[in-house]
Amino acid sequence: MNDANPPALSIRGLHKTFGRKVSVDHVDLEVPRGSFFGLVGPNGAGKTTLLSMAVGLLRPDAGTAAVLGTDVWSDGLRAKTHLGVLPDGLAMPEFLTGREVLTFLGRLRGLDPALVDARAQELLEVMDLLGAEQTLVVDYSTGMRKKIGLATTLLHNPEVLVLDEPFEAVDPVSALTLKRILTRFVSLGGSVVLSSHVMALVEQLCDTVAVMSDGVVVARGPVAQVRGETTLEETFVTLVGAGTGTVEGLSWLGT
Repeated sequence: MNDANPPALSIRGLHKTFGRKVSVDHVDLEVPRGSFFGLVGPNGAGKTTLLSMAVGLLRPDAGTAAVLGTDVWSDGLRAKTHLGVLPDGLAMPEFLTGREVLTFLGRLRGLDPALVDARAQELLEVMDLLGAEQTLVVDYSTGMRKKIGLATTLLHNPEVLVLDEPFEAVDPVSALTLKRILTRFVSLGGSVVLSSHVMALVEQLCDTVAVMSDGVVVARGPVAQVRGETTLEETFVTLVGAGTGTVEGLSWLGT
């Protein structure tokens, strides 16, 4: 690694156990600057635990993580100025409107009030949430919640986004908006780490991918290299050993 040009996200030996269960097993991973990086794996592979440790939401048992060269745990405040995080199941102030959420979080980050107002207006417009000016977040649909969640990650103009299942349960119209925003973010020099178990989505958006299974990374590299001569989905099934079950016992279906 070049210290003068560190990667967007550097993970070294991150490890986490819950009781006797090893969730993440000494994982090393490097996300290049300017990349749209996909982290894929079946449910329970350890993706959310790994990303939570990498961004400072969950303390690891061992290992380190750095954002643009700044250690997440020893210099967390500085690291998080570079970072926008959308965790799975993001908790937000439910009884505020979308604009109020952005205003509150912007002021909490110490941004100038006029700057917060201007950015909130732009974000609400881009996310197509201006029509919900009087709607409380508690009454938002899943797609609206994802969009206001992404807006909160972009508000302070971070250089790296880490998004855990940002498209899960999102309708096609909202998903298209999110895709366009993230693609533009990368085109302007930002870096995105996106976790998903939807291979088609990762294949469409990402240039680099890592495949997790049972707490370890079993493959990594450019999407074209990892998938080889098949689709990413077929490669994924082969790597994680999924899809080998039989449905022959369900003879009663359809009778």
